[in-house]
Amino acid sequence: MIYAVVLVAVVGVLLSVVYQALRPQQIENIENDTKRQILAAALITPAPGENVADLYGSHITDSFIVNANGDRVESGEKAFDVKVANEVKKNDVSQRLLPVFVCTTDNGLKYIVPVYGAGLWGPIWGYVAFDANGDTVYGAYFAHQGETPGLGAEIEKPAFLDQFEGKDIFAADGAFQGIKVVKIGQEPADGSAWVHAVSGGTITSQGVQKMLSNSLEPYTAFFNKLSKEKEADK
Repeated sequence: MIYAVVLVAVVGVLLSVVYQALRPQQIENIENDTKRQILAAALITPAPGENVADLYGSHITDSFIVNANGDRVESGEKAFDVKVANEVKKNDVSQRLLPVFVCTTDNGLKYIVPVYGAGLWGPIWGYVAFDANGDTVYGAYFAHQGETPGLGAEIEKPAFLDQFEGKDIFAADGAFQGIKVVKIGQEPADGSAWVHAVSGGTITSQGVQKMLSNSLEPYTAFFNKLSKEKEADK
């Protein structure tokens, strides 16, 4: 028993030491993966051997937090560190912290915002990049925790993601309409934005639509300000 207790204690101490030693590298890897996802929404992919952190620093020129009124807020928290999973659970939209990342691309300035929701087996999340008009989708990136391979997991593949490019989230009258995710043959005839759902991944596809609606609509005031600024520059 003494041998077993000592062995467990020694192993426990060693594991703790190793964990603490590797923790900084783990945090850096997590941050770099998030930066890669943000850049992916703006259709920017690191070249082989290219440092993600450097690429992020050269393209993301600003990041900040806005509220439901579209105003910048000083929360003491950086936009990069906001836990979007917690924010989307707040029923009172006025209490949400809404991160925004400003990205320079070869096609002009883009605004990237995070999205978070639920799929069939677990959370789904991602980032959506918008043109400077605050309406048209420039690019999108989605990921998942445990959707079914070949079915719901297809939301992370280009065949699904590429459909979002060029879609407008606001109707002609300025009202938020989001982007519908529909089955082939069920495309809306009212002129609203839509993409085809993943074949065999109905629940995950519905989750994407709900995620986009719940995550993007709170940005309406901010996007409207971008639209007015764009019009003023013409």
